[in-house]
Amino acid sequence: MTKPQTIGENGGLYRKLARVALPIAIQNLISASLSLVDNLLVGNLGETELATVGLSTQISVIFWMILFGFNGGNITYMAQFWGKRDLVNLRHVAGIAVSVSFGAGVLFFCASMFIPRYVLMIFTDIPEVLEMGTPFVRAGAVIFLIWSVTVPMQAMMKSTQQTKIPLYISLVIFTLNTLIGLVLIYGYLGMPRMGIMGAVTGVIISRVVELALYIIVIFGRKNILAGPLRDFFSWNRELFGRVIKNSTFTTINEFMWSFGTSLYNAAFGRMGTTAFAAVQAGNTILNLFSLFCFSTGDAMLILIGEKLGSGELDKAKNVAKKLIKITIIIGLAAGVLLFVASRPITSLFELTPLGVTYAVSILTVYSCVLWLKVFNSGVITGTLRAGGDTRFAMLTEVCCVWLIGVPSAFFFALVVKLPVYWVLLIVQAEEIIKMFILIYRVRSLKWLRDLVRDID
Repeated sequence: MTKPQTIGENGGLYRKLARVALPIAIQNLISASLSLVDNLLVGNLGETELATVGLSTQISVIFWMILFGFNGGNITYMAQFWGKRDLVNLRHVAGIAVSVSFGAGVLFFCASMFIPRYVLMIFTDIPEVLEMGTPFVRAGAVIFLIWSVTVPMQAMMKSTQQTKIPLYISLVIFTLNTLIGLVLIYGYLGMPRMGIMGAVTGVIISRVVELALYIIVIFGRKNILAGPLRDFFSWNRELFGRVIKNSTFTTINEFMWSFGTSLYNAAFGRMGTTAFAAVQAGNTILNLFSLFCFSTGDAMLILIGEKLGSGELDKAKNVAKKLIKITIIIGLAAGVLLFVASRPITSLFELTPLGVTYAVSILTVYSCVLWLKVFNSGVITGTLRAGGDTRFAMLTEVCCVWLIGVPSAFFFALVVKLPVYWVLLIVQAEEIIKMFILIYRVRSLKWLRDLVRDID
């Protein structure tokens, strides 16, 4: 029989959750705010510019989600090795993460550098957006190479519960990117007025600085993660195979999910500039709330994974139950705040009166379903991935998006021609179905596994 949790044990869990999750939440909020600031700066140039940046960055969204998925699978092993306090194997996993991520970064770099117009045509057929967005996509190609190194480094920090360091680095990057973007977009301080190209230039400079800061913090300051290069790149075939198998499912999951949601935008991008500008504004505002909430999923992966790696399966199960309940509460609270803040924040964008109406309606839909999104994200990225149940998580998410969400978006947007906010509401059916499937899986306990028990 499992020993009941005492008040002191629960308090300790909640304090640890706050210590791990709060810096991640603030970092995610900063990242979302960075996107909001960029969109506000560009949005003041006009709806065409805002739509151009939104559609041009869809390829970056896909790559980011691939990195998030692949490194999410790596964190499963990193967190469990941290539970065993096995730093050598943790570094091995980090080396695998950097190697594979950089290979993917090269592919996206080449596509964006050499065929940017064809990349952009995946998401829109608006002539002025294609003309304006092509040089934007080409200029941002180098970002893929930078992210492929910084994201695994960030994963290392999070898996060892050093979540404050990525937070501090994000604060620096937010400040730098905002200042440079402001100067270059509008031509302040004697600089040329670059428009949307000033925005991408600011992102490139700030991301280079971000990479330099991670290298300095980990290796220059002799962090606990620092070690000889052979620790990072001398992994054996067995470990490589296990990590790749686990991470392949998370990568396919995030790629297919992000590509599917990008196709939502492809459908919306064919409904006209005003409709898509409203969607872009709505998604930017939603990210302020959802990314903050999704930090609980990251923390769940880290905390549950640590318990599993140390062989405490009963404790891992109890931790998962309590954290899942917390995700629902956080999602409901965030939905209320999003609804209250929707109109004031929307007014910051330079939208037409019809665009404002669309954006507020879109945010009303999001506020009603945000708790569902947070719950589903927490179970998939936190609970299931912590135990390496990545295949089931992938099948659930991919099937719901591609069999329900994507067909609904195109059918109701381009055939039935409903208003954009009604299309968004109908698409949320995939979240409802996903929720019931995930509840069943969590209760089955098939995800509860110690993956590193027999690895020396």
